Amino acid sequence: MLTLNMNLNYQIDNYCLNISFLSLFISMICYWLVIAFPKKIFFLKFAHFEVSLANILLVYLLAYRWLKYSYFPLSNLYESLLFLSWSLTTIQLILEFKFKHKLIGAIASPISTLTLAFSSFFLPKYMQEISPLIPALKSNWLLMHVSVILISYAMLLIGSLLSILFLLLSRNNKLNYTKNNNLTTASNSNDTLILKNEDKLNLLNTIDNLSYRIIGLGFPFLTIGIISGAVWANEAWGSYWSWDPKETWALITWIIFAIYLHTRINKSWQGKKSAIVAGFGFVVVWICYLGVNFLGKGLHSYGWFL
Repeated sequence: MLTLNMNLNYQIDNYCLNISFLSLFISMICYWLVIAFPKKIFFLKFAHFEVSLANILLVYLLAYRWLKYSYFPLSNLYESLLFLSWSLTTIQLILEFKFKHKLIGAIASPISTLTLAFSSFFLPKYMQEISPLIPALKSNWLLMHVSVILISYAMLLIGSLLSILFLLLSRNNKLNYTKNNNLTTASNSNDTLILKNEDKLNLLNTIDNLSYRIIGLGFPFLTIGIISGAVWANEAWGSYWSWDPKETWALITWIIFAIYLHTRINKSWQGKKSAIVAGFGFVVVWICYLGVNFLGKGLHSYGWFL
């Protein structure tokens, strides 16, 4: 009977996961269709519905695991991927509500779709099973530290991707800024004006500002996450900082985005130069989150979760 219940629960989880992935994939296609056909508002509304559906199903998956073993499901890589996918969809919905721009969904939906696809189709089945929390993770700091870090990753990834999009759209062009950080002119290496379309200038300015705002929101979360991790490390191992690979890369991530925010103060570094820093930060976040885990070394290797 117990085996039957476990199989049934696994099937329900699997169905919810597959529907979530399908919803995110459909939303991604819809957002791209909206970009291609701006007047087709139906695609945008349907994309919002699909993202909301995926978000609700991810809440169910996380809540079920939380109730099953009375700890927040952040104990392994699979659970952290679920939480990161939920964070990406939640932040996407909030940002779209606040800024009301379809580019946010067009950028965020591919990340959440690929993240969920990785957790669903590439991780072995044993990593997806619910298991009791290991002693090393039995702490109230688990929820505080890991959740804040993953939320910061979600914001930084979305903001960084917007910067990469900015670089792609503005390549081979020289962009100038006014004192209020708005794009004014764009020219090629021969100083010939090629971006005469005011709409394109406004688009580049919107992307640049959105990237800055989102990264600006994610950076404090990353800072709080690192500090809470240091406090937890002191309680668990008697040292605030051990230069563990995960800690080292978290610090590198923090430095990269601190440099990005600093470049925004200097007008000569705004635009392409700061976007390059953010684009580099996109790669560093993934190295910190997944790359270090695959090495299986350091104090964080037992959890495979950050």
